[in-house]
Amino acid sequence: MARGGGSGSNTGGGQIDPSQDPSSPYYIHPGDGPSSVVVTPMLNGSNYHAWARSMRRALGAKNKFEFVDGSIPIPSTFDPSYKSWNRCNMIIHSWIVNSVVESIGQSIIFLENAVDVWNDLKERFSQGDLTRISELQQEIYGLKQGSLSVTEFYSELKILWEELETYMPIPSCACPVKCTCAAMRNARQFHTLNHVIRFLTGLNENFSVVKSQILLMDPLPSMNRIFSMVIQHERQGNFIFNDESKALINAVDYKRSQGRGKGFAQNSGPKKICTYCGKTGHTVETC
Repeated sequence: MARGGGSGSNTGGGQIDPSQDPSSPYYIHPGDGPSSVVVTPMLNGSNYHAWARSMRRALGAKNKFEFVDGSIPIPSTFDPSYKSWNRCNMIIHSWIVNSVVESIGQSIIFLENAVDVWNDLKERFSQGDLTRISELQQEIYGLKQGSLSVTEFYSELKILWEELETYMPIPSCACPVKCTCAAMRNARQFHTLNHVIRFLTGLNENFSVVKSQILLMDPLPSMNRIFSMVIQHERQGNFIFNDESKALINAVDYKRSQGRGKGFAQNSGPKKICTYCGKTGHTVETC
């Protein structure tokens, strides 16, 4: 069967040209250009894992991550799909170069294929994981609430946890048939338990009551639920403090008013007048 001529969206056999199919990775939206995707903060070398996660999301949103993870192989120059592939390859290459600092960009600009650029950056900057893991562990276990609010303290912890998880992800089952054992579930529970203990341990002493209550719960609530409970305790604590302050002020004012009343009764009460002699200071009974 002869291939359909021209530049229409259909190829021979009635098949749709993948570059014209919006669901295909080969499709490029008319609004997408070399500067359409810029990930911030840019890759500077020390932030590779956070940058790679953001870049994966950006490429995934454009349905283009398969070009850099090896899922879509590089076709032969004689392959009918080569032209569409090469167009996608060049635009992805531009997106990556625009998302790294200039010094790194200059080192990858002469690599032809986006998959080679991706792998080159991974090989160069994903190393030294143990050093960074050690630093993150020290930061996590050394972080205390101090003068931070509960929200600020939890947010800082969460950022460190998420970065650490890029180096040490939670184990997941890769079996063709889904496992029925509790190993994966237990791994996630231990992971959550570690986060809960670290969060509660870092809180200030005025949260000791709610910390004890949470640790006695069985089963342990989710991390988000525990955060909500601590936030509620923080708000109630401020409210109680205000009421106690008002009560203390009222008590002091009451004592002062009592003292003023007593002095007034002693010093400013009605004078005694004797009805027999007419003198003041005594009554007729003691005259």
